[in-house]
Amino acid sequence: MLTSRQLMKRAGISRATLNNYIQSGILPKPVVKKAEPGAGRAPRIGHFPDFSLEIIDRVAELKKRGIKMADVVSMIDHDQEKAKGPTPDKSRMDRRKSEGTAKIIPGDGLQLTLDQVTGPAYLVNGNFEVEWANQEAREEILGTSGGISGEITERNLFSLCLRSGPVRHADGAEDLLKFHLGIAKRRLSKSVLLSTDVDLSDPEVDILARLYDESEPAEPGMVLHAQINLAPRGEKDRWFDVYASFFREGVFFAFSPMDADHDSLMALLARRDIVIRDLLKRRKPYLTPLAVVVADIQNSVKICADLPPEEYFELINQVWGAMEPKLRNYYATYGKHVGDGMVYYFFPQPDSNYVLNALRCAHEMKAVMEDISAEWKKRKNWTNDLMLNIGLVEGREWFGTYQTPTHIEFTVLGDTINMAGRLSDFAREGSVWVTKNMLGQLTEKERQTMVFGIRRQDREGGDILVPNTYSRISNLVDLDNPKYEKFRDIAVLPVAEVVNVELKD
Repeated sequence: MLTSRQLMKRAGISRATLNNYIQSGILPKPVVKKAEPGAGRAPRIGHFPDFSLEIIDRVAELKKRGIKMADVVSMIDHDQEKAKGPTPDKSRMDRRKSEGTAKIIPGDGLQLTLDQVTGPAYLVNGNFEVEWANQEAREEILGTSGGISGEITERNLFSLCLRSGPVRHADGAEDLLKFHLGIAKRRLSKSVLLSTDVDLSDPEVDILARLYDESEPAEPGMVLHAQINLAPRGEKDRWFDVYASFFREGVFFAFSPMDADHDSLMALLARRDIVIRDLLKRRKPYLTPLAVVVADIQNSVKICADLPPEEYFELINQVWGAMEPKLRNYYATYGKHVGDGMVYYFFPQPDSNYVLNALRCAHEMKAVMEDISAEWKKRKNWTNDLMLNIGLVEGREWFGTYQTPTHIEFTVLGDTINMAGRLSDFAREGSVWVTKNMLGQLTEKERQTMVFGIRRQDREGGDILVPNTYSRISNLVDLDNPKYEKFRDIAVLPVAEVVNVELKD
């Protein structure tokens, strides 16, 4: 038998890679034994059969051939079955098969809930800002037992741990930070990480920079694992197994005492849809920067009257379905909108400008609608032009959810969404309109990637675009005309029409 340390050293792999191989079913679950004298600080150490080295060598060989990890897992399982050698135990196989599904691992029949997680647990977003944390996490990790700030930018996990969290005094503080940093490296660059909190002291910045350099990027996986000693330095050890589970909304971390039965916790993490729904229900509203995109189909009432009901629903579902990949690509969050229009929120991201994401997404949505319009013109032999009128506004608002026992609806409170709706109503002929303030959030280089301005009439009465200019709504329409009276609440809002946006490579 080989200890985990011996196996890592001989195979030349990291702890993160070893844990990933265990979780994916490539390696058998270790046999945990009491540590021998002089074996280190861990009270218990995992042991692996000697053939584990051969398996790791086989994995390395397959990966060098460019084979995807999912196929590697299948091939390793096939090799083991063919050789009739030792195979992973049943509980490990059940655990691997349950990843990403709602299947429960066989056990005592009890289904663990978030309320019953006895150790610290928290959800962080892509910027590693804490969106939810249980009481244990607030007391033992974050140092926010009195409650977390309503300002999302004040919830950076690394800042809390370094500045006020009790975990900074733990024996395994650096190990825990490196575990998180290895995951953060997937999207957070070092420069972005070190600029997230200007209040960090120079020594704290130095620690974070050093640990970032020392941490290894986490390999993709449904669940990652680490063992961390949370006992204060010099006190009796308190070892925890720490699991990180990945969702579109962020990363969920759960701690469990190392001597506890983890089957119930792993079963909970396997029920991904239930976990994220429960987390989103518990997430408190927070104040955040965001961009709002409101898109309405022009003349939708007329189009509805022109089409049989089943075809109108088919059209709307086609529009929504065609937009979904674009919206996902730019990290959009769906918000409810009355009728057949759409509302989407764009939040700060670690590796991209959320304002630019919203503008690029709006431009792609416009192009998609043009393709759908051409398809339906050919199909129906009609003259209707299907056009999407889009309004974009950037602001700082409270983001939260409306909930029923079976439904969660994301919503934003404040003037930003109301202005975006008004601007979408103002837009005509499939145009995209944005506020001056939102374009002002872009860098000069980013603004140079787009064409925007105000259309004016030339001497012959034709429209020309005056680039890089803005105008107040009141200068673009006659507010004394009853038709435009509804725009009085945004009359002094400086805006511009976005004609073209260069898309990312």
